[in-house]
Amino acid sequence: MNSASNQASQQTLAELLDKYLGKSDRLFVQRTQMGSTEAFIGSVTLEWLDSKVRFASQLPLFRQKFDSQTENVIRDAETIEEIQQRPLDWSRQAPLTQYLAARKAHKFPAVLVVLSPAWVDDPKAAEWDEQGRALKSAADFTALDHNETLGLLDSKNVAFFALDGQHRLMGVQGLMTLIKTGKLQPYNKAKKPVGAPITIDNLTTEYHVEPSHLQSLTNEKIGIEFIPAVIKGETHQEARRRIRSIFVHVNLMAVKLSQGQLALLNEDDGFAIVARKIAVTHPLLKEQENRNPRVNWDSATVATKSTVLTTLQALQDMSERYLGQKFPSWKPSDKGLIAMRPEDEELEQGLKEFKALFDNLASLPSYKRLEHDAETPLLRRFSFEKDSGEGNMLFRPVGQAALAQALGILIFKKKLAPKTIFKKLRQYDANGGFSFMDIPSSLFYGVLYDPNKKRILVSGRDLAARLIIYILGGIQDDMERAELRRELAEARSMENKAVGFHGEFVEPRQVGLPPVL
Repeated sequence: MNSASNQASQQTLAELLDKYLGKSDRLFVQRTQMGSTEAFIGSVTLEWLDSKVRFASQLPLFRQKFDSQTENVIRDAETIEEIQQRPLDWSRQAPLTQYLAARKAHKFPAVLVVLSPAWVDDPKAAEWDEQGRALKSAADFTALDHNETLGLLDSKNVAFFALDGQHRLMGVQGLMTLIKTGKLQPYNKAKKPVGAPITIDNLTTEYHVEPSHLQSLTNEKIGIEFIPAVIKGETHQEARRRIRSIFVHVNLMAVKLSQGQLALLNEDDGFAIVARKIAVTHPLLKEQENRNPRVNWDSATVATKSTVLTTLQALQDMSERYLGQKFPSWKPSDKGLIAMRPEDEELEQGLKEFKALFDNLASLPSYKRLEHDAETPLLRRFSFEKDSGEGNMLFRPVGQAALAQALGILIFKKKLAPKTIFKKLRQYDANGGFSFMDIPSSLFYGVLYDPNKKRILVSGRDLAARLIIYILGGIQDDMERAELRRELAEARSMENKAVGFHGEFVEPRQVGLPPVL
């Protein structure tokens, strides 16, 4: 076929498609088949998705068992047998909406929806035979090719329900609310308002988002896959079982990422990016032959018997607490907004600063012991545990985060010289200052270690950081010292008595601060 014929054919096809696609109640789709499941794949605008698609919990079979506040199914003996509906988490709406509004390279995967015309839920409708079986599919598809794979899907008088992608739908709904009203109220998981509304002005200030750009997002297109609520020959009960089965299996395939995995994949949070790079490049952390891995990439915690030194999540926490003092712009200025990727030059500078921190940390006696085949479980375990350990806070993520926070404030805010700080810390560590948290003589007893429950106290991280700042000479104000002494005494108190540094019970006011290094 010559060029002229090709152009003529294309022109004819274009005119034919324009004729059919000009109608707002027809969607151009491709028909697919997997197993017994017929589906239709196409695309719709975000505005269409917002206006046409509802949550799975709003399927007609749940109308009498529906919580209008949270838009979740009320679970009882009846509904639990109909469909296993994962509750919607409304705390995710604001971050997802901001992602769409502020990220130029945003992308949502396709949404899977059930299409259900009115007759599906009318047992007396002409589309059901005398045995209660459907005489036709719920999907009204008109093929445009001989193989009946490409064609038009009728969307007039049809209800659509998101089976997979409900939180994506939630994010799109939030975006439309933001565009139409100029603001979006953040919620907690149960859809109770929390904090101040996010406004277009917030986004303009933080991300330089123009209102005209937001308006253009309504016409962006997202992939969508339709499955019919009923297929020809099914009873209403068989159709419900099929939809339930698809829903369950789709959700079984969607494994939730751990905090470590999220940090591993995050390309927008500067602190996460720097933490990842340090984890694979610094000699203290990177994998090397003939030694156990030093970083747990998945879990946010370190098990007692684990041979790792830290976790990727802890490294991200350290990065934020340390570099956040120098690069406050890496955090959104308004609470509730999401982070934007820093410029490459700043990332390089941040990586340089974080590497310098780990160079200095690697010089601490506790970490130097790792070079001589010392194992982290022994250094991490408490003294009362099996194979008595050293209870060293430098081998606990919470202790690592507290130290990083203190050092960030001392170096970037109080402008103390790293060389002077680490000279003092090396001596402090050599004298056992970071060891035996579970012994009353430790400064961190009752702060990072709970003597009642005999476990780590994550809630004491900020107090531990301030105590480190104090012993390194970073607190000069008498009132601030008095408040720190009071908080330390309170942390070491039980039933109006405090545990002194020699293990004896004393009056809380008798608990003092150790001398500055």
